[in-house]
Amino acid sequence: MRNRTKHTGWLFIALAVILISIFYFYPMIQALLLSFKTGAGANLHFDGLSNYKRLFSDKTFFTAVKNTFLFLIIQVPIMIIFAMIISVLLNDSKLRFKGFFRTAIFLPCVTSLVAYSVVFKYLFGNDGLINLALMKIHLLSEPIQWISDPFWAKITIIIAITWRWTGYNMIFFLSSLQNIDHSIYEAARIDGASAVKTFFSITIPLLKPIILFTSITSTIGTLQLFDEIMNITKGGPGNATLSISQYIYNLSFKYTPDFGYAATVSYSIVIMIIVLSFLQIRLAGDDK
Repeated sequence: MRNRTKHTGWLFIALAVILISIFYFYPMIQALLLSFKTGAGANLHFDGLSNYKRLFSDKTFFTAVKNTFLFLIIQVPIMIIFAMIISVLLNDSKLRFKGFFRTAIFLPCVTSLVAYSVVFKYLFGNDGLINLALMKIHLLSEPIQWISDPFWAKITIIIAITWRWTGYNMIFFLSSLQNIDHSIYEAARIDGASAVKTFFSITIPLLKPIILFTSITSTIGTLQLFDEIMNITKGGPGNATLSISQYIYNLSFKYTPDFGYAATVSYSIVIMIIVLSFLQIRLAGDDK
């Protein structure tokens, strides 16, 4: 009877295991093998570690890495902090229309990546709504070159990513806050702890697992950043916003197709994700 139950369990998950193996693990293995090949288009041949050697001397790759890590270092902490603060405000039992505010803040992350990127491109254009509004209230005397200036193009991408994904991370914080026993806050209030003291001494420590989770998932998402870059700035001006994922796209479809080297750059993202995730877990002190 025990063996029969065991076989039945394997039968239930067999289809999922087969599909995951075909559509996830098999392509990953093929991409790894592809990273050891060189050649144009489909004319590929095995060339050992030449692609990996090329990676360390590729200036465009290092530019893409620098841009991606700039987005990661600036945008992810801002987004996590915003998500945490908003979730605390929306968890207030005295707040009215909580359902409306939660839906409104979460809504951006369910919109089409391409659609919202195009909207941001027009909003932050030279004659876009943002410049018109800032000039109307006399904060600007001339339009900011949000798309064509290297510095402001980076700011535009950071604003766009933060707008889209803050609500997504807020949901995790909000669900965790709702599982915290209210008696803990009541005890702190009786002891005379202020709202700020309660937030830093109780809320943040209890949200530590969620902070770690959202930090890792946001890091992974930023390292794979593509849609916003592609649709808002196209990596410009002059590679100022080029991301690693867009560089992979360019190597595969824009330049002379070099699928072997593109696979090598792809695996550099895998290595970065593994290293950064490990460091975040270690810094968080989570040994489990």
